[in-house]
Amino acid sequence: MRLAGFNCGLTICEDVWVVPFLPRRLYPQEPLQSLMVRGAEVILNISASPFNVGKPRQRLEMLSKLAADNGRPLVYCNAVGGNDQLVFDGNSLVFDSLGRCLAQLPAFQQCVRVVDLEGCGIEPVYQSEPEELFAALTLGLRDYAGKCGFKSVVLGLSGGIDSAVTAVIAAEAMGAQAVHGVTMPTQFSSGGSVEDSRLLADNLGIHFYSIPIQQSFEAFKLQFRELFAGLPEDTTEENMQPRLRAMTLMALSNKFNHLLLTTGNKSELAVGYCTIYGDMAGGLAVISDVPKTKIYELAHWINRDREVIPADTITKPPSAELKPDQRDQDTLPPYELLDQILQLYVEEAMTARDIIARGFDEKIARWVARRVDLNEWKREQAAPGLKVTGKAFGLGRRMPLAQRFVD
Repeated sequence: MRLAGFNCGLTICEDVWVVPFLPRRLYPQEPLQSLMVRGAEVILNISASPFNVGKPRQRLEMLSKLAADNGRPLVYCNAVGGNDQLVFDGNSLVFDSLGRCLAQLPAFQQCVRVVDLEGCGIEPVYQSEPEELFAALTLGLRDYAGKCGFKSVVLGLSGGIDSAVTAVIAAEAMGAQAVHGVTMPTQFSSGGSVEDSRLLADNLGIHFYSIPIQQSFEAFKLQFRELFAGLPEDTTEENMQPRLRAMTLMALSNKFNHLLLTTGNKSELAVGYCTIYGDMAGGLAVISDVPKTKIYELAHWINRDREVIPADTITKPPSAELKPDQRDQDTLPPYELLDQILQLYVEEAMTARDIIARGFDEKIARWVARRVDLNEWKREQAAPGLKVTGKAFGLGRRMPLAQRFVD
């Protein structure tokens, strides 16, 4: 096509993704080569390239090399916004025929700009990983809620770091007055957790409600007094609590048309450290593709200028608080180790044998892999989650539920 005095070749999305940035060629003949043979002087690329952490820098490197290798200016225009689980980050770019960046449009916001293809080069600027992750989750939540017709959200506040980070994202995405946080203590909830939830809500300016569920919990257990007679309390009674909390939050969602946000992270979802029909219940899983270690990084970034998330929320040992003195690490490996193994097993598709060969403890590596495999059925029923890594559960990694796993 002829545009602004140039013969322009139009490519769409992955038409410009090439080896070595992809593991294999997508087409027998690269579309770019076909366009240049036909006289293209400028390459245009209109794209809906979904975000994941680190991808904006990868795109810039690839497109710069592509422009330089082919001796053609390249204009890359990317979509902005959230569509279901995907987030499109913008970060549109213009390069001259030497591969120099002439323009970089903002990330995660719409922008229109006129660019001179014979202009001076600029030094691209990128957000830190926590900053771009926070922006992606904020945009994804805002667009998901808006496109589904929700003007407000509700979430449970446990006093833990996951619900705290989710609440901060929600306040940024929806506005503080559209966010409703609920603490639902039982006898196992520490006073510190309730107070941390209240302090977080005060810091954010969101609505805060305390709805104790201890009486409901006792009444529910009473129903099974005869059937469970002589049997010790175990995970059955532990899981009653998050399921009662889910029912409480869904009542608020139904009554006031709030979108219910779940607050589980990727590490927990991967190994099934979550309660089906309990803390997994909701309309959108905001941080379900964010590993626990990255949640801590996000929390520290959020608190970079002032204490938004209470310090105790970040420093205390993670706990579901479903039984006395419970700690996540009673059941799970340390999150630093767990997330390394999950990165290899889930995102890089290594086998347990491959991971063990990397030097990881055999017992732990096989336990993690087995837990991931066994909990596919839970993830199949989870709320849709925002994709921000290279391999999110559900969208990008869907496995059969009934299968025999062989290592």
